[in-house]
Amino acid sequence: MSESSEQERQSYLDAFRGSFTSALRWHHLDDLWEVLRVQAADDWYVYAVGEKPPLHRSSREQLHQFIDEVDTLLRREHGEDYCGIVYADDLQNPRFIKVYDPGNLGVSCGYSDNPPLPGWVLSKLKPCDLIPDTVLPGNRKRWWRRLFGA
Repeated sequence: MSESSEQERQSYLDAFRGSFTSALRWHHLDDLWEVLRVQAADDWYVYAVGEKPPLHRSSREQLHQFIDEVDTLLRREHGEDYCGIVYADDLQNPRFIKVYDPGNLGVSCGYSDNPPLPGWVLSKLKPCDLIPDTVLPGNRKRWWRRLFGA
């Protein structure tokens, strides 16, 4: 691995392990999605953990489609009156967002020696492979591949 790609990898992992704030309520998630839609440019990587990290940034249209689809999935499968499974480094000016899969939550908040990885990561930094400790279910793989043709 070249020195620059190792630096990119370390920058990504540092950001991944950084400080995050939860979109605790559904209206907080709505606000976050709106910020992304308004600020959307072709500078976001959308990564499904368990798939190969993307080599290229997503288009504005792909980002909008992902937001629409993952929002529908979260609201359908996370049967709570609160969200609490989407985290951003900054809710008003995000550069890194973790979206946890409602089907694999474990302990996504609070303390855990082995917290689950998010299902999806949106970032302005090129992602490196985050090795999941569980296998991505077939329905999630099909959903992801339908969206991004991976």
